[in-house]
Amino acid sequence: MLTIGLTGGIASGKSTVCKYFAELGVPIVDTDVISRELVKPGQPALAEIVTHFGHQALREDGQLNRPWLRQRIFSSDQERNALNAILHPRIRTEARAQLEALNSTSAPYALLVVPLLLESGEYAPLIDRVLIVDLDADSQLERLMQRDGIDLAQAQAILRAQVSRAQRLAHADDIIDNSGSNEKLRAAVTRLHQDYAQRADQLRTGSLSDLRRSGC
Repeated sequence: MLTIGLTGGIASGKSTVCKYFAELGVPIVDTDVISRELVKPGQPALAEIVTHFGHQALREDGQLNRPWLRQRIFSSDQERNALNAILHPRIRTEARAQLEALNSTSAPYALLVVPLLLESGEYAPLIDRVLIVDLDADSQLERLMQRDGIDLAQAQAILRAQVSRAQRLAHADDIIDNSGSNEKLRAAVTRLHQDYAQRADQLRTGSLSDLRRSGC
């Protein structure tokens, strides 16, 4: 099965793009969704987070204190690396399992959504092409501050922790420009869906040898 690795900067519109692909019947393996499942109360990953960061990492109801943790990890590379060490191996294991399960379905291709796809480099063996949702940095900052209710300094710190826009685009096999309207975004998704379906069909018949142009 053809697997498309979808990524992009924070607040670039990945969720909206995924929604449009899902409406076309495309199965989606989303590492953000997996991550949220892993940190639910009672999960081993949450217990490890509390052991490392302390009980400030929990809200009174036992849920993960995301705003507190976000501020902590984006002000310290060491703390961010500690959180990644707890979560990322578990996320990769589950993502691989979900993709393998999809191989037994009739789906021609699937999306693997990884916000830090290029930062980690560990998902490359699982994907055939890299799809970037692209947005300029100023628009990212504005959307991020509005979405998460954070100030400019914190938003800039989050963007600095990710690879640059130029680095993302340099690794792209396909790019969706999200600077326009939702109608244009949906049309771009539809065009790519048709292309991916065709590539998947060629892959099944053995007539497609060059799945990727650049790689990650």
